[in-house]
Amino acid sequence: MEEKKLRTGIFGGSFNPIHIGHLALANYLCENSYIDELWFLVSPQNPFKQNQSLLDDNMRLKLVEAAIKGYPRFHVSDFEFSLPKPSYTVTTLNKLSEAYPDRDFYLIIGADNWVAFDRWKSPEEILSRHHVLIYPRLGYEINSESLPPRVKAVDSPLIEVSSTFIRESLAQGKDVRYFLHPSVYEIIEKERLYDFRCCSESVQ
Repeated sequence: MEEKKLRTGIFGGSFNPIHIGHLALANYLCENSYIDELWFLVSPQNPFKQNQSLLDDNMRLKLVEAAIKGYPRFHVSDFEFSLPKPSYTVTTLNKLSEAYPDRDFYLIIGADNWVAFDRWKSPEEILSRHHVLIYPRLGYEINSESLPPRVKAVDSPLIEVSSTFIRESLAQGKDVRYFLHPSVYEIIEKERLYDFRCCSESVQ
């Protein structure tokens, strides 16, 4: 009898920084039997798109590690760090399947990305070889009945928190600790991450 494969969710992003919205969604997917485990796949800095507000790859990896410590279903992955740039989702998923044949991979994307999914690289290949879980985003309606066989809409709570909001708030000196895991906030505060005030004159 063939051994049942682990259902592994792939949640990719820059996680700049990881926040409670990411964690709550991931927790919901694991605890409501959509998947058995979830990997936070940290996207590397694109060498062709230098972004001054994007933290170093290893620092973002460290923040995710701090956020998920103690919850056995969460894992952090730097798998894309070693792939050619830019890294396309179809390539990442296929390489993951080759490296981990004991797992079925479930791509986790927002409804906004699903609406534009036909513009991704090789969308049909993704849908034929992997599963897709779509979580709700404000302003984007998904018709569950019209979805392809390996695609499923997730009825998760709508938590509209963005990393951009957090970075901008921190740069303004605001205390946004309740939007972040305590361990993540502690590292950000200690290392003065995203604190652009320390690098420029304040405007009165």
